Order: sequence, then structure tokens, then C-alpha cells
Amino acid sequence: MGYMFAAEPVVDEQMASLSDSMIIGMIVAYAAALFLFALEAAYGRRVTLRSRDSAMATVGAGGAGGADAADDMTVNVRDAEPETSVAKHAVGTAGLAATIVAFLLNGAQIVTRGIAADRWPWGNMFEFVVAICLCTVAVFLFAAFRYKARYLGTFVLVPVLLLLGIAVRWLYTEAGPVIPALHSYWIAIHVSAAILATGGFMVSASAGVTYLIAHKVELRRAAGETVTGIAAKLPSAELLDRVSHRFILFAFPLWTFGIIAGAIWADEAWGRFWGWDPKEVWSFITWTVYAAYLHARATAGWRGPKSTWIGLAGFACLMFNFFAVNYLFSGLHSYA
Repeated sequence: MGYMFAAEPVVDEQMASLSDSMIIGMIVAYAAALFLFALEAAYGRRVTLRSRDSAMATVGAGGAGGADAADDMTVNVRDAEPETSVAKHAVGTAGLAATIVAFLLNGAQIVTRGIAADRWPWGNMFEFVVAICLCTVAVFLFAAFRYKARYLGTFVLVPVLLLLGIAVRWLYTEAGPVIPALHSYWIAIHVSAAILATGGFMVSASAGVTYLIAHKVELRRAAGETVTGIAAKLPSAELLDRVSHRFILFAFPLWTFGIIAGAIWADEAWGRFWGWDPKEVWSFITWTVYAAYLHARATAGWRGPKSTWIGLAGFACLMFNFFAVNYLFSGLHSYA
């Protein structure tokens, strides 16, 4: 009796080579965008920020906000905020254009790698990091156009470039098949949710760090000190606090869904929903810390730096879950 063996998946080497070439292009484009945003932050002229937030604040203060005021209340912030200003320069517009070019290259790199390997292109740590960077920049671009938060460019692109550098230097894996455990439609559901949530959490963390700097600047000004340099041109701490909070509100439900989807996949693959695997434990710890952040935001006296530090602790848990757990602990998720 003969045996039939499944043929090894064939990798499209041409598409794989094209995908690898795009990595260099997108890193260069992201670096150029970071440089341009830094120039804007350093040499831009301070102008009043007129965004939808400002419009909502004006309407809310006037008592005739209607739907806009109700929308603002859904993110659990005050209806009005102090007028704020940010540094603006033509190079910032160029930086935004460079970010869009890099984002398109980032997306094309992921698509071509998926075509090359004939599978969902996030089956290992290298691919996961590249996808996280894509989602992080997508969230930043949304914030830049929706909330005029271009001022976050420097703070967002620094971790993006660091992650891409780590991915290329230490995590790179050639395009190819994944282990049988990952041959499931759940990878498109569970992992995609985790990637989108991580992108939102990263932008929130960037806004949180910026908020802490802006808050310190405002305290120094209140004490009569003169503040100069890039820090003096940051927008109001309250606006940054709003932005950070909003993107945790966006990412937290996705992370929750990702954990639930992972549990369902685990039941199909391993016969149990939860087994206290290190990755599962740290995913739950991350969820708990962000839940504590949202609870703190809803508790009087726990807005501002205290809740921001909780949010940053959640992001630290997220990064520990991704990097340290994969390398320091042995578990069912170690294949990634």
C-alpha cells in the first residue's frame, strides 16, 4: 500500500525578493518622515489648533452641542478644554506625505510576502512586528487627519523605527510555510485582532509619553519658569490625554475580542479554552492593567498622570508579552 505525502508549499521567490526590497524602502521613508516631523517640532511656528475637538469644546461650552457633545461624552472627557496651539511648518506636511508613502510600502510588503508564501503574512515574530507597525501608522494617520494630531509624528515613528530595526536585525525570517498548528482560519481572526489592538495601544502610549512631557511643562510654567525648545511647543496636556484615552478605548475591545478568539482557537487546537500558558497569562495581565486604566479614568481624581502611568504599564506588559515571553518562557505559543 502506497503512502501519499503532501507536497511542500512552493514559495514565489520573485515576490519574496520584492517584499524584502520594500522593507528597506519603507524604513527609509519612515526615517525621512521622522526627520521632517522633528524639524517641524523644533522650528515650527506655534499656531492655534483648530480641530473637531476644538469645535466640540466650543459647542459644548455654549450649551448647544447636541450630537457632538454626546459623542464627546462617550469618551468620558470634559465638554470643554483650554485653547491649545501646536508647532506647524511646511516640513510637517512633507513629513505626513512621507509617512503615507512609507505606509503604502509597508502594506505592499505585507501583501507581497503573503502572496510569496501563499498564506496569511503574520505567522512569525518578524511578520507580526511589520504588521504591528502598519497598524500603528494607520492609527496615527487617522489621528493626524481626524484630530489634526500630526504633532504625534515624532513620538509615534520613533518606536515604529525601533521595532522595524529589531525585526530586520534579529527577527527576520525568510518567506515560507508555517507549522501545521497555524494552518487555521483563526489566524486571520485572532492574530489580526491582536495586531490592530497593538497598533492602537502603541499610538496611545506615544500620546501618553507626550502628555507626561506636556504636563511637566505646564507645571513649570505655572511655577513661573520659562520653557524653551521642542517641549515648549507641545499642545495642551489635556488634549494629549484625550488622544491617549481615545485610542485605548479603540484598542481595548479589540484586545478583549482577540483573547476570546484565541481561547476558542485553543479549544479547537488543544482541546481546552484556557491552560495558563505563559502567552495566555500575560495577555490576561495586559488586559487587566488596561481595564484598571479605564476604571481609573472613570474614578474621580484618577485622571492625568496617575492614569497615564497605568496605561504605560499596560503597554510595557504588552511588549513583555510579545518579546520576553516568546524568548524566556517555554509554552504552546513558543513557535512564533
